[in-house]
Amino acid sequence: MEIALGVFYHFVGGVSSGSFYLPFKKVRSWSWESYWIVGGVFSWLLAPWVAATLTVPGFWTIITDTPAATLAWTYILGALWGIGGLTFGLSMRYLGLSLGMAVVLGFCAALGALIPPLYRDLAHVPGETFSSLLSTPRGHLLLLGVLVCLAGIALCGRAGMLKEKELTEEQKKASVAEFNVVLGLGVAVLSGVTSACFNFGIEAGHSMARLAVERGGNPLFQNNVVYIVLLWGGLTTNLIWCMALNVRNRSFGDYADRKAPLAANYCFSALAGIIWFLQFFFYGMGASKLSNGASSWILHMAFIIIVSSLWGILLKEWKGVSRRSFGVMLLGIAMILVSVALVGYSNS
Repeated sequence: MEIALGVFYHFVGGVSSGSFYLPFKKVRSWSWESYWIVGGVFSWLLAPWVAATLTVPGFWTIITDTPAATLAWTYILGALWGIGGLTFGLSMRYLGLSLGMAVVLGFCAALGALIPPLYRDLAHVPGETFSSLLSTPRGHLLLLGVLVCLAGIALCGRAGMLKEKELTEEQKKASVAEFNVVLGLGVAVLSGVTSACFNFGIEAGHSMARLAVERGGNPLFQNNVVYIVLLWGGLTTNLIWCMALNVRNRSFGDYADRKAPLAANYCFSALAGIIWFLQFFFYGMGASKLSNGASSWILHMAFIIIVSSLWGILLKEWKGVSRRSFGVMLLGIAMILVSVALVGYSNS
């Protein structure tokens, strides 16, 4: 029953993550950086604070009682993840939901599995190393999953190239307004590499979650106190970049532009931000029911890829492409999901 609940919570989190970008599509007459940071204030500052207030008694005392080194590492990893979150939004902007999500999360799942053992090898710290992976059946299965994942990403990239060749500029903009496969794949790779830092940040701040439980908090919501510090880092990175874009693009006027539907823009941006945060609210609940952090992360990735792929199809992002190109995209996503299953099973 506990495992079933954990899977269900991860599914709800996956639906939230795979759907959060949809309200942004309703924003009108604003530059990307303007609606992205408005949504970010809700997802990385306000929503985590409200969630912690409602679910973790004395969460601020827990933070102040945590060693400075733990807070610093959690914040730094959050800032690194913030680069992934920033480029994640750009991936959706240039590739669309289905292709962008598949590439980013494929890299995120693969690197999330490989980076910890590589780090232990290089830093000579206790735990499973990359060297040990090469000599165990579990390690062989994990590495096979990573290779399958990279093959799936390559197929998704190939599908994007085929789509760009087959569609006219008008058709591409009808499905994804700023479709650019080369730029999109570039930022998607960067996003996938840095997005894995979120999981590492949760691990870095785990002592806060443990302290929350020791002080009488519900284990189901223990990660909510970690998100406060972790997402401060993400907010910092995104705020600096979006403000810089506001200056460069002279888009500071967006926030008070009476020619734009201001009330609707703020509401849709806030809704996107809140939906985004719900993915990790439910991720924390799911992880509390499943003992292995790596398996929880992989399961989370799988559900997001499935949901975002369905949204991409429903939004007709692949309208007008040949069956061959559409089939290549579906095969690439299927391979990524198979790799997620292999990596998750190897960590179970």
